[in-house]
Amino acid sequence: MSERTYNIAVVGAGAVGLSAALAFARDGFDTVLVGGLDTRRDGRTVALLNGSVRFLEALGAWPELVRNAAPLETMRIVDDTGSLFRPPPAAFRAGEIGLDAFGWNIENVTLVETLAEAARACAKLTLVPAFATGFETDGKGATLTLADGKTLKASLVVAGDGRNSKLRQIAGIETQTWSYPQSAVTVILAHDREHRETSTEFHTRHGPFTLVPLPGRRSSLVWVTSKSEAERLSQLDDGALALAIERQAQSHLGAMRIDGPRGLVPMSGLSVNRYRAQHLALVGEAAHVFPPIGAQGLNLGFRDVASLRDAVVDGRDEGHDPGSDETLDRYQRNRDLDVRLRTAAVDGLNRTLLTGMLPTDFLRGAGLLALSNIGPLRRIVMREGVLPRFSVPRLMRGHSPV
Repeated sequence: MSERTYNIAVVGAGAVGLSAALAFARDGFDTVLVGGLDTRRDGRTVALLNGSVRFLEALGAWPELVRNAAPLETMRIVDDTGSLFRPPPAAFRAGEIGLDAFGWNIENVTLVETLAEAARACAKLTLVPAFATGFETDGKGATLTLADGKTLKASLVVAGDGRNSKLRQIAGIETQTWSYPQSAVTVILAHDREHRETSTEFHTRHGPFTLVPLPGRRSSLVWVTSKSEAERLSQLDDGALALAIERQAQSHLGAMRIDGPRGLVPMSGLSVNRYRAQHLALVGEAAHVFPPIGAQGLNLGFRDVASLRDAVVDGRDEGHDPGSDETLDRYQRNRDLDVRLRTAAVDGLNRTLLTGMLPTDFLRGAGLLALSNIGPLRRIVMREGVLPRFSVPRLMRGHSPV
């Protein structure tokens, strides 16, 4: 029996891989999605920023997702480091830059399940619930070997198979990894007071403590702290953990109770020396890993997908195959600076919280104070955070994507 040949094969059925498969199928490419779904509930959510919402709208998935998401209309930052240079709490409002919300917060598993349902309903998309174990290329395309021994061919293979990407390893793409002396406790909470669509981030000496709204009187928590403290917190019963969270949150949401599963996430990062190999493109955590700070990880993964989609569509218009060097070189150019800047920003913020040096504390405090008091500067920073002006993929812009 001859091998089936596709235009594009996407490996990995997480949110990034699912979105990639839907995006390419939407544009008429013969697409296959290879991978099994992971629908574990671990108390993690994602704040989908404005560009990601527009991307999901273009895929047709947003009307279903928004039913289970909460808007982030205000972002509040509280310096709780104990520094001598603590600025007053700062609030950033989406309405100031003409948005209803900076983004929307939704449980990871709900996002994956909704995208999976859209994939199952997509007539132009083939689903293969198997793991890819091999990858090789020739001058014409790539061949994927599956766990059951079957093979398939594609002009372009999109590696969305996560931080431990098998395809990245086979392709010989070099990585740089690092870790932090921290872990993140994640959990979903119910609370007595209304969150008023406000995300509150306490900057502590051990890392950010961030409460993000969910529908109703519920919020998700990412509590970044020392590894030993995170381990201690993870061993507490529900009542004791809820009380510890309420105290750290300075009771601003009132009494709390645990309302979902917990997670314990080691803080680490990963970068790659290139985002492509012959007939292969990396997206999502196969290309970059962030600690859960600043809502950058998955949003950046969606930008990878939307940028790769633009490169492939433009390449088709110019007569190039999806996996051509011309197409993949364009993708490499489009992603390199964006990922480097976001990586540096997240890493820098986390490290400034960990240091006890007075000059660093002063600079961080002065920066937050300037953002609070200088309107034009504040608006520039807010826009860049949720609506970057440069190299924005077409599916993430505010007009009808083509």
